[in-house]
Amino acid sequence: MCILSVISICAQSDSAPLSEFGLTFLPDYSFEGSDLTEWRTVGAVNWSAENGEITGVSTDEKGGWLIMEKGYQDVGLHSLFKASEGAKAGVLLRMEEIDGGYQGVYLSLGGDDVAPYSVTIDDDGNIKTREKLRRAGGIWYRMAPPPDTSESSGGFRGFQRPEPPSDLPMYPPNTAFRENDWNQIETFIETNVIRSFLNDGREIGGAVDGASALSGFGPMALHIAGEGKVQFKDMHIKDISIRHLPKEELSPRFELQQISDYYYSWGTDAADFNQDGNLDIVAGPYIYFGPEFTDFKEIYPAIAVGPSKEFTSINHQFGYDVNQDGWPDVITGWTVPTVYINPGKESRRWKSYQPVGRTQSETTLFTDVDGDNEPELVYASGRQYRYAKPDPENETWKEYNVSEEGYALSHGVGTGDIDGDGRTDVLGATGWWQQPEMLEEGKIWKYHPYAFGRYKNRASGVGGSVMAVFDANGDGHNDVVSNLNAHGFGLAWFEQVRDDNGKISFVRHMISDDYSHENVGGVTFSQGHAATFADIDNDGVTDYIVGKRAFTHLDNMYDPDSYGPPVIYLYRTIRNEDAPGGAEFEPELIHNRSGAGSQITQIDLNSDGNVDIISSNNRGTFIFWNKGI
Repeated sequence: MCILSVISICAQSDSAPLSEFGLTFLPDYSFEGSDLTEWRTVGAVNWSAENGEITGVSTDEKGGWLIMEKGYQDVGLHSLFKASEGAKAGVLLRMEEIDGGYQGVYLSLGGDDVAPYSVTIDDDGNIKTREKLRRAGGIWYRMAPPPDTSESSGGFRGFQRPEPPSDLPMYPPNTAFRENDWNQIETFIETNVIRSFLNDGREIGGAVDGASALSGFGPMALHIAGEGKVQFKDMHIKDISIRHLPKEELSPRFELQQISDYYYSWGTDAADFNQDGNLDIVAGPYIYFGPEFTDFKEIYPAIAVGPSKEFTSINHQFGYDVNQDGWPDVITGWTVPTVYINPGKESRRWKSYQPVGRTQSETTLFTDVDGDNEPELVYASGRQYRYAKPDPENETWKEYNVSEEGYALSHGVGTGDIDGDGRTDVLGATGWWQQPEMLEEGKIWKYHPYAFGRYKNRASGVGGSVMAVFDANGDGHNDVVSNLNAHGFGLAWFEQVRDDNGKISFVRHMISDDYSHENVGGVTFSQGHAATFADIDNDGVTDYIVGKRAFTHLDNMYDPDSYGPPVIYLYRTIRNEDAPGGAEFEPELIHNRSGAGSQITQIDLNSDGNVDIISSNNRGTFIFWNKGI
C-alpha cells in the first residue's frame, strides 16, 4: 500500500527510459495464428492476420470492427498495437446487440485520447453515441460507488511532488503514447469498473453506469477508423471471472501450524514475553504463548479487519525490552510506530506510546546500526532514511538521518556491511549509504547511487521489501538480494564487483520476472511484499525467503496478477562457479495458501538448531516448523 508515501522520484523525466513491457497475467487465450476463423467483421475494413499479428486497413472515417465469437463479462486483455498516421484504434468490451446495432464499453487508443467510453454502434459499424466514463478505479473498491454529486467531491487538489534529486540512478520510464510506434495496452473490466494501463503506466480508470453496469456481456472487438492501418500483436486474453487457487502444497522441509484464522496484522515477531523460558509470538493485538501457541492474550483491543476492503495498521512488529525492566515489549512499525509496554506479571492490556513521528516506509527493520550491540529502528520518514534509538527512560526517541531528503521510498530497505569496513551500511532501492567512521549527529552518510529496484509492471513505484546483504557467491564481498518492486514482479541478486582501485559496483542477475520470461524453476509471482534471509537448510550459506501479499491493495484488479496464489518461497543459495556471478538461487515452494504480509520472521522457535519461519497476513498467522531435512 502506498497511500501515505511521498515518493519524490515519481516525477517524469525527459531522459527517462522507455518502459519495459511485460505480461502481468497468465492468459487462457493467445492469438498466434494467421487466420481469423474465430472472428467476424462489421464495417468496411480489410482485416488480415499473419503469425499472430492482426492488421486492419481502413479507407474512410467510418472504419469497422473485428469481433471475437466468444463473449466475456469480466475480462483482461494484453496487446501491443500500432496505428499509422490518419488511423484511429480502439477496443470494445462487452459488445451487446441492441435494437439497430450494438452497445459496449469502448477504450479509445489514440495519441491524444486514451480513455474509456460508453458507446452505441449502428449495424454498419458507425459509432452513433460516445460518452466518456466518469473517473473510477484506484485501490479502495472493486465496484465503483454511485456518482458523488456533492460540491466537495473531487479528491485532493494542489499537491505538487518535489523535484527528484539529480543523482538518482533511475527515474520512472516514459509511458506516454508513441506515435507511429508500438504501444502496449493492458485493460481489465470487472464488475462496473474498467482499469487500463498504457505502456506499463498508471491506471486509466472509468465507471460503467446504467442498467448493464454489472450485467453487460459480449465479445471483445478491435476497432479502426480513419484512413490508415492499425496492427495488433502479442494479444492475450483472460476470463478474470474465473479464479484459480491450486491444491494446497507444503514443502516437505516444513510442518505447518496455523495459530490464527483471522486478519489482524502484516507483521510478527517472537520473544519470551511471559518469561517462562519459552519463546512466544506477537502478531497484531495478540501474544501467542509457546511452546504450544494455542493460548493467546490481547495486548490491545483485538478487532479483525476484512481483507476485501480494509487494511491492518500493523505492518511490522518487534519484540524488545525497551524500558530494560526484564520483560520484552512490542514495537510496531508503520505508519505511526507504537511501543507497547509489557506489564509483566499483571494480566492486563499494555500501555503504549508513539516514540517517533509519522513514517512512510512499509519495510521497517530493527537491527544494530551503530555497533553498540543494541538494535535501532530503521525506516523512511520525511523523504529521508533514518534510524531511531530506543530510549529506556524517554517516550520520545532520538532520530538520526542517514540520507538527504528525496531518496526515501515506501518500499525496500536493507542493512549490512557493503564495503567490508566492519560498519553497517543502509540500502534503499536507489543505492546505499556508507556509514562514516565516526557517527555525528546531523552528519549525512555518503551516498552511492545504484538501482536496486526497477520501474516495471505499471511503473507506479519502485523498491521491494527487506533487502538481504550477504556473500552469495563466496568471494568475500557481500552481495545484495532483493525483490525489485513490492507491487509488481521481479527478484534479483546483485553481485558485488570491485575494480583494481577497489571501487564497488554491482552486476544484476535476474532470478524471476513477469509472465513474459522463463524464470528460474518456472516460478512467477507478483506482490513480493515481504522477505527475510537466513540459513534454512543448514549448509552454511544464507538463503532468501519471500512471499506474495494477497489482496495487497484490497480486492480488485488494480495490481498486477492480483488474484495469483498467495505463495511463500524459499530461494536456496547455491554457490556454483559455472553460474553467472558464481551463485544460483533455487526456488522451493514453502506454501501456496498463505503468502506473506509485510514482514516474514525467521527464528529458531524451539531451539532445535533449525530456523523456523513465521508469517502473519490476511489469511491468518502461520508457523512453518523447519524439520531440518
